Amino acid sequence: MGLTAKVRTRDGWAVSHAVVTVTDMSGTQVLRAEADEEGAVRDTTDLAPGAYTVIVTAVGYAPAAASALVTGSGRAEVGTVTLARQGGSELPPPGPWTVDPAHSTVGAVARHLGISSVRGRFTDFTASIEVAPDDVTESRVEAVIRAASIDTGNAMRDTHLRSADFLDVENHPEITYRSTGLSPAGPDRWTVHGELSLHGVVRPVDLDLAHLGTGADPWGGTRAAFRATAELHRDDFALRYNQILQAGIAAVGTTLKVELDIQAVRGEGLPAV
Repeated sequence: MGLTAKVRTRDGWAVSHAVVTVTDMSGTQVLRAEADEEGAVRDTTDLAPGAYTVIVTAVGYAPAAASALVTGSGRAEVGTVTLARQGGSELPPPGPWTVDPAHSTVGAVARHLGISSVRGRFTDFTASIEVAPDDVTESRVEAVIRAASIDTGNAMRDTHLRSADFLDVENHPEITYRSTGLSPAGPDRWTVHGELSLHGVVRPVDLDLAHLGTGADPWGGTRAAFRATAELHRDDFALRYNQILQAGIAAVGTTLKVELDIQAVRGEGLPAV
């Protein structure tokens, strides 16, 4: 007897802090129950036969309603109720996530000679993500990049980029990013507000973040994929070296486009694979 239900996100993850309220046709509340850690609701309260309305709420999610018909058995099986993030934006399940550098790319693109682009990436970095359980906008991101790991595919150019003309890796060996906030920007899109420390200068930098999906990996873990972009101005970080060509064109553009392709593994630390 009683009511049973499952509360899930659109990706199928349990919403463990959901609350289920049941009202009769007159609008009177007859039952209130909380979901367990698996998002399951199991309540043994006797319900009289008839039609009921089931309302499911959870902090950070838009409420959902469903109908339930109680038969002579006194049992109501609501089934699975799907909740959408408030504002229609989704993130992976709450908790810690560790960025997998072997399956992630931290890159940047700069204009070269005014007619083409040069791409580079950093090969040595660590990062972590903490998805908040209640207010998702309180989620956090932290990343540390070893500046000397810059790789543009040209050894001479990379040596110059490591020098005092550009990254000055001897005096500024690390590039760090720490988020200060998160706001929804559309379905599965977010704006990450944070501070970037580069070349000894700290500036606010926003990331345009897209959550690409979440799923199981071949090693028994759970992975989430993200893509993020940002635009930096070299002058903001005292990276002012340049060479002006005869036509008045700068050899290196003043704007950098940051491109991040990220895979994160659920939990703290990476599995041995």
